[in-house]
Amino acid sequence: MALLTLAAAHLAFGHVPLLDGADFALEAGERVALIGRNGAGKSSLLKILAGLDKPDDGLLQVQTGVRIVYVAQEPQFAAGISVFDAVAEGVGEARSLRARYEAHAPGEDLDALQTRLEALGGWTWERRVHEALQRLHLDAQDAVDALSGGTRKRVALAQALVAAPDVLLLDEPTNHLDIDAIEWLQGLLVEWAGALVLVSHDRAFIDAVATRIVLLDRGRLTSYPGRFAQYQATRERELEAEAVAGARADKLLAQEEVWIRKGVEARRTRSAGRVARLQQLRVQRAARREQLGQVRLELDAGRPSGRIVAELDEVSMRFGDKLLVERFSATILRGDKVGLIGPNGCGKTTLLKLILGELQPTAGRVRTGTRLQVAYFDQMRAALDLDATLADTISPGSEWIELAGPGGGRKHVMSYLGDFLFSPARANAPVRTLSGGERNRLLLARLFALPANVLVLDEPTNDLDIDTLELLEELLQAYAGTVFLVSHDRQFLDNVVTSTIAWEGDPAFGGRPGLWREYEGGWEDWKLQRERARALVAGAAPGAAAAVPAARDPLAPAAAAARAPAARTKLSYKEQRELEALPAGIEALEAEQRELAARLAGAELYLNEPQRVPELQARHEAIESELMQALERWEALASRAG
Repeated sequence: MALLTLAAAHLAFGHVPLLDGADFALEAGERVALIGRNGAGKSSLLKILAGLDKPDDGLLQVQTGVRIVYVAQEPQFAAGISVFDAVAEGVGEARSLRARYEAHAPGEDLDALQTRLEALGGWTWERRVHEALQRLHLDAQDAVDALSGGTRKRVALAQALVAAPDVLLLDEPTNHLDIDAIEWLQGLLVEWAGALVLVSHDRAFIDAVATRIVLLDRGRLTSYPGRFAQYQATRERELEAEAVAGARADKLLAQEEVWIRKGVEARRTRSAGRVARLQQLRVQRAARREQLGQVRLELDAGRPSGRIVAELDEVSMRFGDKLLVERFSATILRGDKVGLIGPNGCGKTTLLKLILGELQPTAGRVRTGTRLQVAYFDQMRAALDLDATLADTISPGSEWIELAGPGGGRKHVMSYLGDFLFSPARANAPVRTLSGGERNRLLLARLFALPANVLVLDEPTNDLDIDTLELLEELLQAYAGTVFLVSHDRQFLDNVVTSTIAWEGDPAFGGRPGLWREYEGGWEDWKLQRERARALVAGAAPGAAAAVPAARDPLAPAAAAARAPAARTKLSYKEQRELEALPAGIEALEAEQRELAARLAGAELYLNEPQRVPELQARHEAIESELMQALERWEALASRAG
């Protein structure tokens, strides 16, 4: 028998039904991932399953004695409460019953209290709370009000876990968690003995945890057993079949509409049965809810930046006694897609500001590139005015948006909002009426309305549905500018970034405060190399380990050995002159490349000198190679010059 069953559920806000005769059942031990578009009603369905809300129609049946715990997307706690007391609310009944038992109130049935206490594990509730705090790395004495979003989410998870429910309902559990915390939660839920329903857009997390995928689409729930990859293949086939069936129905309706409008002779011979079929087709067409549209994303890379976006040489950054960055060196080139990985509070934002020249280092040198146009995506949505309308947020004081770049032109704000799946009816609604995912989509709409050759995206994937995530991935892959991406979505990082800057300051694995390293590739590449380094530290013999604290870095000896020969080699007079001439040479190559790009983009060359097109295209490609060689030579000479 199912732990809970929802039958023929209906729920609507306004004229759009979120649930339209939806059915759902949850068996013991199942781990179900509930997915769907932003605004489809996933959170509303989760609240109905938790018993917090009721459907407009339909029936929810819960097996007798089944305990259900719901963890909201943005958990709320009482003001001034400590972490210990917040987590202990998960065992509130056991805590209250034991207090009553110990008080020995007159007339109290102590035998009944004792039986219930034993069933709830009430004699050891403090130990369970402390164990949960330890497993989630929480300090019992901290005030919840002072915690970050990620830590507050861990408090809510701890509160749910100590309750030991039969059914656990999680709404976006990975939001605000760093990668280590996500992997810890992933492992915990895989071993979870109870039933689980989670709403998430983290594809790697879903793939690892879920045993069944349930899609909420146009008010209906469809179940897909197995992993997320299996769901994607099956869903693709279903959408193709649905599109074919819809096209056939539309064609038949169009034919019947033509027939019914024919002249007097045709009308004299038309049959009553055919007219009735036409009326039925019209009703079916009106009732058929179309598949939701796709977000149309276009991003203007603006004017190209210089070849070098940023060059950091032995950069350190300290705030008081806290060292966030120590002796970090890197060169960021135009077109790089750079992912930043590290736990919350490790200094990712500080490092980004150093790279972009917004902060001056306490030691070392930062050289920023020329012609940088930077656009920011703020994970906390602080830039959004909740009382402003959607239209004013995108284009304040105007009905038109000026689109820069090769696409150019103007676009009406209603049409532009439609590209991001906001209907004209919602254009004048305040921002506060939007869900979390819709606010992120609005931020993307505003971001993409601006020309920029450097994008700084701080957790852009939070709350975005899977379809929009995949489209955003494709857009960033094709983007000609430079991208700095801070994200805890592992698959998104792997699909977008070309290099990774990772925090490796954990002293348990040979790290030190402020240690950052740059790696080629995405999250999986970094994880593989990190595990190798940790294995070296864990497997080091005591004698060898004694040498590690001196550098406190398992890879430092190899790096020092690589640097040693260069440190002993001085530049010759000829090399010194070459180093001084290289910047001007690089600028000249970039200027020639821009001129060639402009000629190749215009129509005049193809009309007047078509025979020169292959020659100029070949030169344009050759310059790219020459630029790379010059930059590599410049970096090599500059590092030796000190």
